Amino acid sequence: MKNKNIIVITFLCSIFAFSQDELIAKLKDNKSNNAKFQFTIVKDIQRTSVKNQGSSGTCWSYSGSSFLESEMIKAGKQPIDLSEIFTARQSYLDKAQLHVLMDGYVRWGDGGELHDVINMFMKYGAIPQTNYSGLLNGATKNNFNAMQKELKSYLDSLVTNSRKGKISTDWKTIFNKKLDKYLGEVPKEFMYNGKYYNPQSFAKEVVGINPDHYINVTNYSDHALYKEFVFPVPDNWAFEKIWNVKMTDLTDIVDNAINLGYTVAWATDVSEPYFSWNNGVAYVPDIDLDNVTPAMIEEIFSEPKKDKMITEKMRQDALNTLETTDDHGMQIVGLAKDQSGKEYYIVKNSWGESNDYKGYLFVSKPYLQYKTTAILVNKKALPKNIASKIVK
Repeated sequence: MKNKNIIVITFLCSIFAFSQDELIAKLKDNKSNNAKFQFTIVKDIQRTSVKNQGSSGTCWSYSGSSFLESEMIKAGKQPIDLSEIFTARQSYLDKAQLHVLMDGYVRWGDGGELHDVINMFMKYGAIPQTNYSGLLNGATKNNFNAMQKELKSYLDSLVTNSRKGKISTDWKTIFNKKLDKYLGEVPKEFMYNGKYYNPQSFAKEVVGINPDHYINVTNYSDHALYKEFVFPVPDNWAFEKIWNVKMTDLTDIVDNAINLGYTVAWATDVSEPYFSWNNGVAYVPDIDLDNVTPAMIEEIFSEPKKDKMITEKMRQDALNTLETTDDHGMQIVGLAKDQSGKEYYIVKNSWGESNDYKGYLFVSKPYLQYKTTAILVNKKALPKNIASKIVK
C-alpha cells in the first residue's frame, strides 16, 4: 500500500467527491522546480487542444476521445472536437443495466476504461461537442457531484426493490430522464456542416474510424503472455478482456507508435509522490520508494535524476498489493529528452492548462513500465513481432 508517512493525493477517475479545482489545488501543493528540467522535443504528433474534464471522473472518455481525434488527423481527416460527455453518458446507460442485473455488484460511478470509448463509439456513434456538450444553464465545466448522488440513490432503490420482485418495468426511461435533467437531452438528429446526421451516421460518415482497428494491452506477469484475460480493475464494469504482453513490450509498443506518427491512449496510476502534476514530470527515482519524505519530494523534482530499474516482479507486486491502482487516463502524443539525454513521453492531460506545461507532462519510460494499467493503440502501430502474437 502507499507510504503512510506522507500525504499522497490520489485521483481516481471514478471518484467524484472532490471538485476538479480542489484536486488540482492539492496536486499543486509541491513547489514547482522544473526550471532545471530542460526538455528537447524529439517527436511531436498532431492532436487537438487540451480540455478540462471539470469535476467529473471522465478522464477515460476525455483521453479516449482525444485519441480518436488524433486518429482522424492520422487518417488525413479534419479533426472534430468529439463530445466526451455523450460517450460517458451512453456508458452510464449500459453500466446501470448491469448494475441492476448484477444485484448492485457492478461498481457504480463516473469511471470507465479506454475500451469503453471504442465500445460506445461502435454501439452508439458520436456527436460533435458543438452539438452536445452536457453543459446546462451557462456552465463551462462539468460538475457531476449532484447527478451521481441522485443516480446512485435511484439505482440503490432499484436493487433493493429487485430483491423483493418489485422493480419498475420503465426504470430505464426514468434513469434516462435523470440524465437529461443534469446533462440535457441528447439530440436524435443534428446538423453538421450543412447536413443532418444522427450519432451513428455521423460516426460512420464523418469520423470514419473502424472500431476493429484498435487493441487494448497490459502486462500482468501472473497471467499467460499473448493471451486475453478479463482486466481485473474495478472500473472494468463491462468485464472486457485485454491482451497480456511483456512489460518491455509496453514501451516497445508506445515507441513504435510514436515513430510511426500514432498517439496512444494511456491508463495509469498518478497517485505516487514521484508523479507531479504541477511540475509536469513523472519518473521513478532510484530511492527507497516505501519511505519517501516531503523533503525528498522536493529533491526529486529539483533536477533530472536517474530512474530506478523496473522489473516485472516489482510491477506485479505493486499491482497485486494495490500500490498501483487504475487512477487516470491520458494521451501519449510524443517523445522528448532532458538535458542528460533521458527520454520522456509527452503526455496530454485533461485537467486544463493549469500546470507548468499548459496541460502536458513529461513521463519517463520506467514510469510507464511500472505504473501503466492499460494502453489503447491502433493495431497498425504495433511492432511486427508483437502484432504477430496478438492480432488475429
